[in-house]
Amino acid sequence: MAKEFPIDTYQYIDTFISHEQEGLYLTIPFVMPFGMASLTLKYSYARRDRDEVDMPQGVFTSRPEINIIDLGLIAPDGTLVGASGSDKTSIHVSETWATPGYCPTQLVPGEWHILVGAYKVAPEGVAIAYELDMIGKCRRLLKGDLHVHTLASDGVLTVAELAQHARRHGLDFLAITDHNQMARADALPNIPEFTLVPGVEWTHFKGHATFIGVDQPYDGSFAANTPEEVTARFMSARDRGALITIAHPFDENCPFRFDMESLPFDCLEIWNGPMRVSNLRALGYWHSLLLAGKKIPVCGGSDYHRSQLFLFPGGPTTCVYAESAGASDILEALRCGHAYIVYAPDGPVLEFRVDEERIMGDSVPFPAVSQVEIEVKGLRAGDVLQVITGQGSTSLLTATTDGDFEGAYTMTAPGFARVEILREFIPGVPPLPALISNPIYFDAVD
Repeated sequence: MAKEFPIDTYQYIDTFISHEQEGLYLTIPFVMPFGMASLTLKYSYARRDRDEVDMPQGVFTSRPEINIIDLGLIAPDGTLVGASGSDKTSIHVSETWATPGYCPTQLVPGEWHILVGAYKVAPEGVAIAYELDMIGKCRRLLKGDLHVHTLASDGVLTVAELAQHARRHGLDFLAITDHNQMARADALPNIPEFTLVPGVEWTHFKGHATFIGVDQPYDGSFAANTPEEVTARFMSARDRGALITIAHPFDENCPFRFDMESLPFDCLEIWNGPMRVSNLRALGYWHSLLLAGKKIPVCGGSDYHRSQLFLFPGGPTTCVYAESAGASDILEALRCGHAYIVYAPDGPVLEFRVDEERIMGDSVPFPAVSQVEIEVKGLRAGDVLQVITGQGSTSLLTATTDGDFEGAYTMTAPGFARVEILREFIPGVPPLPALISNPIYFDAVD
């Protein structure tokens, strides 16, 4: 069963402005359909007249300016998305990037308005043609890092420097998570084809958590001296729509010592920085939660502060199947578990699904549905590809050379299935996870 995504939409609007309307601001309504990822708006009109005058030495072409029409865009709630006067004849707006003079904006469905500034209008009036090209959302793979630091806390790079560093490493997005320093969306640089997500790493003596996707997950100070105050910070972040992740729960220096069962959270960071014992303990803890019937998505983050051996943006990388590159769609995909973790941006690429609609993180009825499809690109010689369920692990392949895999696995009982790839990174050292996926859940149905 194929997932139905919104279709691309094109609209053409003709309008006429009379000379009597000169000096007025007018609006032209248009409908933004559900599920649009980007909008490109173009307009054209006769800005200059043309008159050829014969002269003894040749021909002079007179091109006096007879019309000046300004452009702006208004969202359904009345917010001015931007205005560009008459300087630009084409603008682009999406959640991740917008033409300078316009704000990156979620393209919510509803009635939007083109703002028309009739600055100068010829005596005979002016005809204007508007073209609106709206591109629908479509699931795509995005690679990012959900846990990085800048010089706003104890990192060494600015946000812009870190973003450029991350792009060179092959990432598509970053969540800025400085210690107890909130990054506001309007303070983040506007970088084409790259998504910056506001966030904060709530940092306490007894544990850390990241609150991502909102400007201010809680009011006042981060400080909390009682369990009630800690819970209040988490509840505020939840109420305001932040993605809450328990960070490095078994870290040797700063483990999470609060009772996780008493706090709301969306994800568990089981892979923090280079693979090590604390990450393996987090992986084991998560697996025990799956065995207990819990459906908790996992993610990873480099905890990048500065470049060192084995420390780089995207080490590890959280790979997300999102419906657009917008922060809201990335966070929604993470909440749904539509993601896997890989050791680096150029690591193996995984497709793990029941069909085109139902992928990792989703639940399906068992035994009506029992088979999953697995595709992996970028395996290295010696890699071990395995499926892990509540009944144990099943090896599908030990790669004899570099290559790809395409196959299927059939569940024999309800529960969950997830994918791991093990790799011997250093000769003589036991294989370590190179990739860990979120599960597909098989719920028993009578």
